Amino acid sequence: MIKALLARLKQGRWTMPFPSDGIKLPPRYRGLPRIRSLNLEKAAAACPYGAISAGQGLDMGRCIFCGDCARAAPDAVEFTGEYRLCASQRRDLLLTEKEFKRAETLTRDLLKIFGRSFKLRQVSAGGCAACEADCNVLQTIGFDLGRFGVQFVSSPRHADGLLVTGPVTKNMELALKKTYAAMPSPKAVIACGACAIAGGPYAGHEECLGIPPEIPVDLYIPGCPPHPLTILDGILRLIGRA
Repeated sequence: MIKALLARLKQGRWTMPFPSDGIKLPPRYRGLPRIRSLNLEKAAAACPYGAISAGQGLDMGRCIFCGDCARAAPDAVEFTGEYRLCASQRRDLLLTEKEFKRAETLTRDLLKIFGRSFKLRQVSAGGCAACEADCNVLQTIGFDLGRFGVQFVSSPRHADGLLVTGPVTKNMELALKKTYAAMPSPKAVIACGACAIAGGPYAGHEECLGIPPEIPVDLYIPGCPPHPLTILDGILRLIGRA
């Protein structure tokens, strides 16, 4: 026992400080896209999933962050190292030359309820498990989601929020609706990843339906998959802890 305690003291602190200006991601990380020009014809032609429209901008909800657009048209699109990508409204994910509008916190009444303890029920609605894996990482010692009062729970009856991953296949539509209905009100909904937001690589497939309109989304977390820090930042912004 003594050896274990001495080893732990020697190792020091493993949990990263967050939020922190000192966080640096690898140079290869592709974060918030920057639209340098709306002359996006080359970028639109290179995008494999139709996330870019010439003269309009880049839809970060459809973007899988492959980087093909930036390689095809570096004078029009570039990817920064900014991991804070979340938005409160679907329309805010359409990037133009204007400044990106980040997610806002819940109303004051809801913050009184969720501000200190926020329980999430995660539903994998046909996902590939990449978004799910990055959500799981948040519960490890490096990120320690629990220190902010946020935890994933196994029952929707115990949940304050619903975190959806995947494009919502026909086989998962009913399960998702039942999960949402089983959650007590008030409740928040988070669409995590390109699939949950706009179908991702599966957009337009007859088996993928998307989040039903009767389930209102409060937070959009873009990415394929989103970086764990992006998910963490979005959740904390939602409950006023960022």
